[in-house]
Amino acid sequence: MSLRTRYEFTLPRGYVDREGGVHRDGVMRLATARDELEPLRDPTIAGPDDPRLTIVVLARVVESLGTLPQVTSHDIEGLFAADLAYLQDFYGVINFGTQEEFDAFVAAQHAAGALPGSAPTPAPAAPAAEPDEPAADAVAPGPVAADDAAPAVLPRPGRAAIEELPSETR
Repeated sequence: MSLRTRYEFTLPRGYVDREGGVHRDGVMRLATARDELEPLRDPTIAGPDDPRLTIVVLARVVESLGTLPQVTSHDIEGLFAADLAYLQDFYGVINFGTQEEFDAFVAAQHAAGALPGSAPTPAPAAPAAEPDEPAADAVAPGPVAADDAAPAVLPRPGRAAIEELPSETR
């Protein structure tokens, strides 16, 4: 049995390059200690709380993205917020999660329809009420504004596996 060190992913939206090409499929490898420590030596990184640290670490571990010849921090900075959040969660689950957490993360993406070839899994239908009795959760009929609909929220299982330590005050 060998250790799996590379994981394929598909971004929810995709990186749009200068020519307008969309890149969604990629490969991320497991991070090494050097991947997390080396960026802290970068003079453009102010410290472990610098938000740019995430960008630099992801640029080191994302080995490929679509047909880009190389993935740079500039490319990671150009991702849509949803894609950056996805990569952060993906990083967390492959580096700090269990196989079960990884499988649940991928299954959640398929269930939400975030991956190509997957459609959102419909919510189970409530059992039909008897004709003579109103449903227990019946709501008075009326117009529903588009803003009233709850947005679909993707589960973020990778977040639970990452613990942020508070910075020490001196």
